[in-house]
Amino acid sequence: MTRVDRMSEWGGLPTFEFPLLEEELPASLPDADAVAWRISVEDYCEVELGEWAATFVRFAEVVDLSRVQALLVGIWPQAAVPDDDEPNTEAIDALVAAADRLPALRALFVGDMMYQDCEISWIINSDVTPLLRAFPRLEEFGVRGGSSLAFPSQRHDALRRLIIETGGLSRKVVRGVGESDFPALEELDIWLGHPWYGADTEISDLAPFLTGSRLPALRRLALRNSEIQDGIALACASAPVVARLTDLNLSMGTLGDEGAMALLEGQPLTHLAKLDLHHHYIGEPVAERIRQALTPYGVEVDLSEGPEERSREDEDGRRYVAVSE
Repeated sequence: MTRVDRMSEWGGLPTFEFPLLEEELPASLPDADAVAWRISVEDYCEVELGEWAATFVRFAEVVDLSRVQALLVGIWPQAAVPDDDEPNTEAIDALVAAADRLPALRALFVGDMMYQDCEISWIINSDVTPLLRAFPRLEEFGVRGGSSLAFPSQRHDALRRLIIETGGLSRKVVRGVGESDFPALEELDIWLGHPWYGADTEISDLAPFLTGSRLPALRRLALRNSEIQDGIALACASAPVVARLTDLNLSMGTLGDEGAMALLEGQPLTHLAKLDLHHHYIGEPVAERIRQALTPYGVEVDLSEGPEERSREDEDGRRYVAVSE
């Protein structure tokens, strides 16, 4: 099982951990526009409600918000709560309230937690689209954690990169993204996950991404970490959007010979800069056929983490996505 780590960079900038509320501030801090600021509490269950918002207030007192270009929301109080509790939206609320003070913000990520902070399947999100409405100049947006995540359809004219990382994603979210209008979006990366953790997407739900009709600028498409990876590959074999992609990513899922052969026998992929299939269940004969078909054309093919490399993990004979719990 792949472990998810905190971001080391975001928005093209290295991340910097803003001190926790109980920690002393250092003698000096980086320039406001030099780093991607990660704002977090220490633990989701040991701190009081309001502590993330209080940390953000402290951040605003010592950092020039008008120059901040990239932010990451780390742990917030009750980031993992029982199913019958309401999600805590204090981080989203605080950022929306401060939107007019963050005119330079171009990259925002919600849920930057590694597994020691909170397992990805435990992260309780909410409707994140108020952030898109509050920041119409945002160019990169990401969110980690699929539980209670909501994404009703939107229009955003500036967004160029959208990342949704989950161990199990509701088809309602997939449909919401698919029904959105993102005319500038160049990169879409969705981790669909495992049914045990809420994944219920069907191939038909992916149609808006595969036609590309609402995403005229799309160049990098990742539909990965899925139990239906063979079906996704089969759909991509004839999907209109593929002809204009530079990067196609079907990694981290249960892709086997069936899906790989569909890619080989479908539309040409020789125009791609990269085909990422890492963490797969493709047999070596078919994997070699993919290499021979694409690498002579300069396509970077990632077939790492094949079944032989994971024999201990999958010794029960089942296929697993890379990230679920």
